[in-house]
Order: sequence, then C-alpha cells, then structure tokens
Amino acid sequence: MTVRELGEFALIDRINAGREQAAHVLLGPGDDAALVAAPDGRFVVSTDMLVEGRHFRLDWSSPRDIGRKAIAQNAADIVAMGARPTAFVVALGCPGETEVAVVEGIADGMWAEAGRAGGSIAGGDLVHSAQLVISVTAFGDLGGQAAITRSGATVGDIVAVAGELGWSGAGLAVLSSSADSSDPAFAHALAAHRVPQPPYAAVVDVFGAEGPSALTDISDGLLADLGHLATASGVAIEVHSAALADAELAALAQRLDVDAGQWILAGGEEHAFVGTWPASTSLPPGWRPIGVVRAGSGVTVDGAAPTGGTGWESFRGADAPSTGDRR
Repeated sequence: MTVRELGEFALIDRINAGREQAAHVLLGPGDDAALVAAPDGRFVVSTDMLVEGRHFRLDWSSPRDIGRKAIAQNAADIVAMGARPTAFVVALGCPGETEVAVVEGIADGMWAEAGRAGGSIAGGDLVHSAQLVISVTAFGDLGGQAAITRSGATVGDIVAVAGELGWSGAGLAVLSSSADSSDPAFAHALAAHRVPQPPYAAVVDVFGAEGPSALTDISDGLLADLGHLATASGVAIEVHSAALADAELAALAQRLDVDAGQWILAGGEEHAFVGTWPASTSLPPGWRPIGVVRAGSGVTVDGAAPTGGTGWESFRGADAPSTGDRR
C-alpha cells in the first residue's frame, strides 16, 4: 500500500498508535501542537534536515536505520550542549507513491532512537513532496545546569573524545566502492555509517559533576568540529595522531587501499563527542585523551597543519551528484 492509497490522517494514526510518550511530553500528537515541560524555564533546541539522495539512500540504508540516524544526529546536538533530550518534533515529506512500510520503518527507527536518548516523538507534520525529506527539531532539558558550549576551552586543557572515530567514514567508503558489502569484514563499518551510536551516557552521566569546559559532537569531522571549537574559544588545538590509532580500522583501510587516518580525522557522522577538560581533571569512563589546548588559533596534528581534508561542508560540491549519506 502507498501513502496516497492510505491517506495522510490514516497514516499519522497508524505510525502513532500504541506509542508511549516520555515524561517531559505532557501532550503528544493529536492536537494543534504538542506540550512539552521545561522544568527549569529553558529549552535547548536544535534542528536538522535530511534529504534523500544527499544525506541518505534507500538502497544503502533501511527505513528504520534512516529514522534512527535522523534522531541520533539531533539528540547528539542536544547532549553536546549539556542537556538531556526530552522531545522531538518531526516533519516528513514524501511522494504519494512511497510505500506505507517505508514511512512506518522510519517512524519505528525514530521512536527507537528517541527512547535510547531519553525522549520521545511529541508530534510533527506529514506532507507531499517530490522526494523523501525528513526534518527533526529536538528539545533538551538542562536540569538547572549551565549549558556546555564550544567557547569554554582554555590553554592547558586536555582534549578528549568519547565514542568511535572513523568507522562511519569507512562504511561510506565501502558503500561508495566496488567492495562486496556483504563481506562480514565490513559489517561494523556499515553499521556505524547507517546508524550512528552517540555515547549519550558518557556525557549525561557527568552532568552536575566536574564536566568538560567545552564540548561538541562530531558530525562534520573531528578536525572540522575541533576547528569550530577552537575558533569559538579563541585557542589552538593540537591533536596527537598516536592517540587516535585504530589497528582494526587500519586493517580495513588497507583492504580498500585508503588512509584510515583520513577517516578518523575528517570522516564525520560518528556523532561521537569531543571536548576539553581542565588539566587537573581525571577523565570519566568512556573518555580518552587525544590532544591539548594551546595558545594561538586553528587545529594542528602532531604540531603541523593537516595535509588532507578536514571534514564535511554542506555546499561544497552541493550541485554534484551525492556520493552518500552525508550531512
């Protein structure tokens, strides 16, 4: 059955049936707007959009995977501000010929990842469009704490990361190549690309304790996102490549005759977290040091300017055919 055959309102009822809202959602789908609690009088809000053919491909990812990815990249932005995800509002556009099962799969993936992040889908919109488009707005609760921004890094801070680096880029490389994607050796890379696994707990569990001085999630690439953080804080950041080495990833890269270092430094879309911590801090579980904050500006690797790419930029090559799931 297609979306046109089922109809807008019947489809909305179908994808919302039996869902249980998170505690912060006081009124979910069914009225003119949702009602979401703001316990300390503030929201952290972020929005992101995914367009078929530019940010995802249905021949590369399942509808459920696409739904999870759409929520994960928004939830990671909320957590990177020092907030707990509470609610998500989703707008979805699709052709009338889209199979209902595709929309149901996307919705199931969204609900699964929203629950993993601690929130739920509070509402949204469904419209006809020429291609599949997903727009997510995420809300978060700071719980009375100050937001963690990109501008708090100071000279001498430790640069540390939580989560895997490079594996999403590896998955994109597999999908973009002539490699046999059914090869079990590629399974982890493909899974990392199709469904990012932001380590929410690594950040959320340190809320209210001695946490990071500056923080961001890695969506555009480690070097690119550290560059944003360095600029916002008015500092320089030195990355130590030895701290980023991944023997398993290097072996995979060798099979594809590429440089694993570029996946790690510029691959992006991991939605891992990178932050700076006072030098006196003992890093909490899940975090590992990868560099240091220096006086100056920009980002260096082992004291030198990066020689390869630094990450993703939306309008660079935007008129060219897409090569994969990139933000």
